[in-house]
Order: sequence, then C-alpha cells, then structure tokens
Amino acid sequence: MNKSANLQMDALKQLLQRLWQLAAATVLIAAAAFCGWQTWLIAGKSGEVDRVRSAQKQAVDQLSILLRAGRDKVQAMTDDSGVRDDLKSGDAAGREAAAKRAAVLLPEAEQIAFFSASLDEVVHANYDKFGYSRAAQLLAAQSDGTQPLMQASFTKQHAVLTLARQVGSTDAPLGYVWVELPFAPVRDMLGRIDPGMGRLELRLGDGGDGLLLTRHGRTSARIPDGDAGMQIPGTRLRVIAALPEAWIVLPDSLMFSGALTLLCLAAAAGLLWIRHRSMKLYAMPKQREPVLSDVVENENAAETATAASRQAKKDAVAASPAATRAVNRSIFRAYDIRGVVGTDIDADVARLIGLAIGSVMQDKGLKEIVVGRDGRLSGPELSEALAQGLREAGIDVIDIGAVPTPLVYFAAYHFNTGSGVAVTGSHNPPDYNGFKIVVGGETLSEGAIQDLYERIAENRLQSGGSGELRRMDVVGEYIDRIADDVQAERPLKVVVDAGNGIAGAIGPQVLQAIGCQVVPLYCEVDGEFPNHHPDPSDPHNLEDLILSVKSTGADLGVAFDGDGDRLGVVTREGEIIYPDRLLMLFARDVLVRNPGATIIYDVKCTGHLQSDILNAGGSPMMWRTGHSLIKAKMRETEALLAGEMSGHFFFRERWFGFDDGIYAAARLLEVIAGDLEERSAEEIFATLPKGVSTPELKIHMQEGEHYAFIKKFSEKAEFEGARLTTIDGVRADWKDGWGLVRASNTTPVLVLRFDADDEAALQRIQQTFREQLLAVDPELKLPF
Repeated sequence: MNKSANLQMDALKQLLQRLWQLAAATVLIAAAAFCGWQTWLIAGKSGEVDRVRSAQKQAVDQLSILLRAGRDKVQAMTDDSGVRDDLKSGDAAGREAAAKRAAVLLPEAEQIAFFSASLDEVVHANYDKFGYSRAAQLLAAQSDGTQPLMQASFTKQHAVLTLARQVGSTDAPLGYVWVELPFAPVRDMLGRIDPGMGRLELRLGDGGDGLLLTRHGRTSARIPDGDAGMQIPGTRLRVIAALPEAWIVLPDSLMFSGALTLLCLAAAAGLLWIRHRSMKLYAMPKQREPVLSDVVENENAAETATAASRQAKKDAVAASPAATRAVNRSIFRAYDIRGVVGTDIDADVARLIGLAIGSVMQDKGLKEIVVGRDGRLSGPELSEALAQGLREAGIDVIDIGAVPTPLVYFAAYHFNTGSGVAVTGSHNPPDYNGFKIVVGGETLSEGAIQDLYERIAENRLQSGGSGELRRMDVVGEYIDRIADDVQAERPLKVVVDAGNGIAGAIGPQVLQAIGCQVVPLYCEVDGEFPNHHPDPSDPHNLEDLILSVKSTGADLGVAFDGDGDRLGVVTREGEIIYPDRLLMLFARDVLVRNPGATIIYDVKCTGHLQSDILNAGGSPMMWRTGHSLIKAKMRETEALLAGEMSGHFFFRERWFGFDDGIYAAARLLEVIAGDLEERSAEEIFATLPKGVSTPELKIHMQEGEHYAFIKKFSEKAEFEGARLTTIDGVRADWKDGWGLVRASNTTPVLVLRFDADDEAALQRIQQTFREQLLAVDPELKLPF
C-alpha cells in the first residue's frame, strides 16, 4: 500500500513538473511575441519617420516651385510698362486703371489693389476694415524692397496666398501692389504627397504654433516638441511633419528589443526540450501496433475516397460549358490582355475571355458592349469568338468591324454602352494579338484584369445566354465629331505614316476633314506590317517618314501605331519631337482656357515638363506608365489632359478622356495652324524646353524575368544625391538630369530612358545606371 502511494506521489510530482515547464514555456513564448511586436514597431517607426521626413522635403521642393511661379507672374505684371505708366500719375484714377490692366495680365488673381508710394492710405486706414495682416504686409514691403515674402490669410472663410511688393525702383517707387492668389493649387499639391503613417501641415508663421492653413495625413500623428518645420523659400510658410505614434514600452532600441526576443525564444525552447525528455522517461504504455488487416482496410478506404474525389472533379468539369482548357496566366498583363496567337491566344481563349467579361458585366447590371478589331490577320476569328462568349454570357454585342482602338472607345460613348473591347495587338509584332477592355466606363487594369483570369480558372462564368449581335458603322460619326470641333486656321501639308496599321484607314480622312492636305505613307492596312514595325516610339520606324516630309516639303509628319491610339511627330528638318515635349505644347493650349487644371504625365517624361506646366499655370502630376492606369488617375483627379512618353495622349477638354492618336494629331495641327504669329512648326517647337535625351532603350528578357530584375534592382541600387521615384520602376532625379529603368507591361523588356541638361550630365547619369545595372546582373547587355 505504501509502495502504491509512493508511486502515485511520484507520478503527481512528474505531472506538476511538466505542467510547470509547459506554463513557463508558454509565458516565455508570449513574452517573445510581445518583444517581437515591439521590435517590429520600433523598426516600423524608424522607417515611417524617414518616409514622413522625405515627404516633408518633397512638399517643400514642389511647393517652392509652384509659389515661385506665382511670384514670377506677379513680378511680370508689375514690370509691365502699361501698369507703370498708369501709376506715374500718382492719383487714385491711375491706380484704378493699373488694377484693371493687372487683372487682365494676371487673370488667376482673386484681388489686385494698388497703393500710393507713400502708403498714406495704409498708415491712416481703419485696420478693423482694412485688415491688420494686409496693412502689416504692405508696410513690410517698404523695407523688404523687391523681395518680399509671400504669406497667406483667410478671406471669407477660405484661404488665399498674399503678396505685397514695390512697383518701380527702390529709390523712387511708383507705388505698392497687393495681390491675392488662389490657395487651391497649394492645397491640391500637398494633398498628392503621401506622408505614410504621418501627417503634413502647412502653417503660416513660426513652427507648430503658426496659423494652420491645410493638412494631409493621419490625425493620430504628433508634432515633435520644438519642431519648427521647414520654411518654403521666399515665403513665411512652413511645412510641418507630424510623426507617427507607436505604443512602445521597451527602450527605443532595435538591438535591445531584438536580443530580448531571441532570449525569450531560447529560454522557451530550452524548457520545452527538458519537458520532452522527461516525458520520454515516464512515457505511457504504447498503444496496440496496427496489424495487416488494419493496413489493408485503411488502404482500401483511402483508394475508394480518392476515386470518388476524382470522379466528382470530372463531373464538375463536364457540367461547366466554359471549361474547355487551361489559359496561360502570363497574357493577363497590367493594363490589357496580350499574347502570341496560336501559342497563348486562339478562338477558344477569346471565347473564354468573352464569357469572363460578360460575367463581370452581368454582376454590374450592364447588358450591351461594343467590339472592334485592328487590322491583324487573326482579328476576325478572335473578334468573332470574343463576341460569341459575350453573347453566351447574355450580353448584347455591337460589332463595329475593323477600326482603330479609339473608335471602340468613341462608339462606347456614342451608343451609350459605356463598355467596349478592342481586339488588338497594338504595336507588337504581327503574331501578337490581345484585348483592351472598358466596362462601365472603367478601363480594366491590374486587379480587374487578373479577376478575368481567376473567373476562367475557377469556372465562375455565366453561360447559357443568348445576347443579340448588331453590326454598326461609326466611322462617319467619328470624323464628323472631330471636324465639327477642330479646324486648322490655315492649310498645312502633313505626311501620315500609319505603318500599315488600321489607323491608315481613318487617320488621313480625319486630317483632311479639319482642313489639311494629307500625303499618305503606308496607309494601306496590312496585318503583316511589310514596310516597318508600327511603333512610333522607335526612331528607326520614323526614318521613312522623315525622308517623305523632306522630299514633299510638308509642314509636318505624323505617325500612328498599330491600333491608332499613339502619335509620333517629326519636323521638316527631320527632328523627332518626343511626346513629352508635345505634351508641353498641348498643356499650354489647354491651360489658356483652363488655368489651374491638372496635367498628368508618366515616369518616362522629361524633368522639364513639371516646371513648364507650372509656368503655364497648371498643376503637374507624375504617374505610372500604362494607358488604363493613366485613365483611372484622370478620373480620380478630374485632370483635363494627360500624356505618356510612348505617345498616348488623353484629352478630357473638348473630348472624352481616352487615348487617341488621331484626335491628338488633329489637336496638334489646330495649335500650329492657329498660331497668331503664323510661325512654322519648327519655330513653335523651339519654344519648348529641350535637353539632351535618349529615346526609349530596351533590354529584352525572357517572360517574367524583367519583373524579377526590377525587384532586385530597386532593393540593391543606390543613387547618391538623387531623388528617387519608385511608383513604376526606379527613377533617379538629379538637378541636371535623370534616369529611369522600369519593366514593360506589354512585352518582356526593361525600358530605360535618360535625360539631362547637357551631354556631360547625360554621360554621367548613364554611367551611374550602368554600374548599378551590372551590379545586379553582370551579364546584362546594355544598349547604351
């Protein structure tokens, strides 16, 4: 009996010991998890603080450019001889006349007022009515001379930028001017800068105690004590950075918290190992070993279950009319679907894509769609199969035949469907084809494109419908719509090179309709593209156009890509006018009628574009490359114009906001022909800032390799003294130029471009990129 009791006591002690070890190990694991969480917070806080500080510096730089442009316009107004002549009279009538003239010279100003050289009316004013802030700023202008600081104030519950400055020489001023400029461009620009988990504030005065004008970011972020922020040069405005708060109870040291985490884990592991050894020593009796009959019975049961599962899968596949075969996921790209015909895309794949698009439309309550195709030989078969899939999904189809992609977009507006699919390989080789898709007014991209693949892969497709098919022609309506709005004020002779793409069937007609004389070059539609590749972004493809413009004495040459949504331009002297410089010209024209409008450009565009848009009174925004991505950003920001270095131009002023190379060509000829001084195209282009730049350079890779390379490059590359932009690849900007490398979303290539103020800077930037690229892959064959 005593022996039995002793055994029971030993067992109880062993049980308690194992339970204690388990409890202690659990507490240590929880402590390790807590310390790990604290480590993560400390590391994240450090990274977020750097991100907020970087956003603060970016805000100061961009706002400095914007406000300096406003100051320059005010100075130009005060330097106007007419304004100064009016002020020479020294009386109230002269100052009133000067204010009227200034309002014409500076139309964006909300208020302009002139005061006498003595400022007597300010000194003796009733400041309750006149305004203490305005009086102080005008009186300060006497001592500040010609470089007064820009300020801000609230007028009728909204903020304005204010500037008071001397007119005339310091020794003998003609008077003083007070100008109120709109604050909205400042607020909008600050709102476009991402502070991460922090917050950016714009204040007037000294640091965090100054007057709050606007802010953007997390309200939970806190301004560090004593942080005065960063002053915007030439103003009394400061950008304050509020930093993210984190609940950190450990010492704010990454090394200490990390070491404590490892120590707790090691201790827990040691206790669990000790417990495991003790359990092996006092193990319970083993269970019965399985006998042969158990094994045979289990194997038979498993085999029966497996067979049933296989049969169920076969029945499910057989029951789905859409499940014909697997589809290559790589053709579902960032902003369209594209692949090699016969290898990646055929009629079966096109039908499945039609079913997927139709299923998305059914989910959105949409019932009708436009379908068109470019001039590729595979177009008719793929277009027919696509329409079949759409109709099986219960969608009515309007087939507009062989037309440029912009006509598909136009037809979606014209027929009020809001949806369209262009069957096109764009500028790719003849054996490619694909689909550009708009559903409910939204151009599908990224996640929405991947959703189509997932619907096909998972058989989440609606079928069994019987949508109608109508064949319509919208070419006449398209030409008339452009010709009714765009006209050349004087006749221009233009060579049109369509590269045997589908734009050759429509482009010359449009340009003739607006009043130009057209010389067609390779405008016969041929899906084999026998003369040259229909890609105007490659200078080699423009050689014949340059020769034709010179030999015919034309004013200009324009080129379209394979489906007509991109534009290339050459002059009579053989100069290629790259799309980013064309965008400057378009922006100037649009901003004359719409001051302050947002203009979007992609990461491949010149660094001169930002300042040129600001000088023209616009709000510039850099964004990711891709026609669908740009269109989505235009809808979000309500931008009136956008452009890409590839030659896509998007007009929402007087047009519908989609990319249209033919319409862009018409707008370009309208600007040139309507020049009041009747300057030649070369003389007009000469007014656009120009540095030393390269065209788009390409490094060909295997499918998917270019994305992996960019990931490694962005992690490893270092560019000392440069401002990095990583929204699309890696772009490094220095004061005298920039370089870019990104992964194309249409073909498996790396795209590079370099731009600088002079040849020496260009060579330096290229050498820097050469070293960084080869550091990632020494075998890389560079095209520069």
